[in-house]
Amino acid sequence: MKAVGTIVKELWDNIYLINRLARFEIKIKNTNTYLGPLWEIITPAFFIGIYWFVFGYGIRSNEPVDGVPFFTWLLAGITIWFFVQPAITQGSKAIYTKIRMVSKMNFPTSAIPVYVVISKLYPHIVLLFIVIIYMQFAGYPVSIYYIQLPYYLFSMVILVIAFVLISSTVTLVIRDVQKLIQATIRVFLYITPFLWVTTELPEPIQTFMKINPLYYLVEGYRASFFGESWYFIDHWEYTLYFWGLVLVLFVIGSLLHTRFRRHFMDFL
Repeated sequence: MKAVGTIVKELWDNIYLINRLARFEIKIKNTNTYLGPLWEIITPAFFIGIYWFVFGYGIRSNEPVDGVPFFTWLLAGITIWFFVQPAITQGSKAIYTKIRMVSKMNFPTSAIPVYVVISKLYPHIVLLFIVIIYMQFAGYPVSIYYIQLPYYLFSMVILVIAFVLISSTVTLVIRDVQKLIQATIRVFLYITPFLWVTTELPEPIQTFMKINPLYYLVEGYRASFFGESWYFIDHWEYTLYFWGLVLVLFVIGSLLHTRFRRHFMDFL
């Protein structure tokens, strides 16, 4: 647990620097483009349109889900994907792609994958705000259940940080891991209820999908938007499973990072 305390203290002590680097990361990513940061919204909008056309209009014939229009149901959950996917793929390679920063700047290496993750959080918050506005016109106005959203937002960020602490360290040692992550990350798009209505699937498949922690977050987002329930309370066993998994990932990530970071420059 000493490693966990070390990582938590480093991140907390450097939270201001992490935030500044995250904003800078967004800025340099959109350099030399006319629309700049707008691409962070345009790209998800483009894919949402494709997913709705294929899975909603094509496969389901635009049939509603529990009385909710498929597009609205899709939008309530798919926003998570546009944070998780880039945060994991880019956060996992953050350390070895920031070689100059590692070698020339005096700050903890644990902050590198974290600030990359946070740089993906800003566009997600903007997208989430747009979805909230849409929901007001779609018949799902702000309710007391919206209070859950900050909790699920925080849970999502912590889950991704815990994972990239592991993947960014292992990727530095074994570069093939990054290739593996890039090849398999999209599998989660199809084993998470972004596009599929799990209640329409066989029970064994539903159980298998719930092993995926993103399932918890997606259902939590939808429960918040549609005012269905206090999901994290009504499904308290799943909440315990989710945070237990996050804790295990964070402990493993902290141990690996503190164990290998003195040798990072050798691997680089």
